[in-house]
Amino acid sequence: MKGHFFSILVCIVGGAVQTTADEVPADGGMLFEKHCARCHGTDGTGNGNASGNLNTRPPDLTKIAARRDGVWPMLEVMSIVDGYTKQTTPREEMPLISALTDGPVVEFDTGNGLFTEVPARLIAVANYLESIQSPKPERYVP
Repeated sequence: MKGHFFSILVCIVGGAVQTTADEVPADGGMLFEKHCARCHGTDGTGNGNASGNLNTRPPDLTKIAARRDGVWPMLEVMSIVDGYTKQTTPREEMPLISALTDGPVVEFDTGNGLFTEVPARLIAVANYLESIQSPKPERYVP
């Protein structure tokens, strides 16, 4: 299932979220604080309390778009957060956080008229990370 889900995401273009009226997306900031801030810091800059115990310092998550020339890579961010790709070094200490991939799903608008169900919490965290980019993204890619 996980491999299939990732394959779908890699082939997708776009990145808007569409939910139905009875679906309430999770709060990405709260999820980040609960599951990510220990290492990445409450501000996302990589200075969390546990960061000193790691072999590799956690990256500054406020500079994802800046490191990509102003582009916000929604699907890449989602695939890193959900742990499906551990191809980019260094990520061996990045845990798989099932709390972000379990639970309710929402339809994810792929940007080309196709929708796929994606964990609401995963999208919420990715949207939160987009909101803390400094400088703000200039362009968007899937």
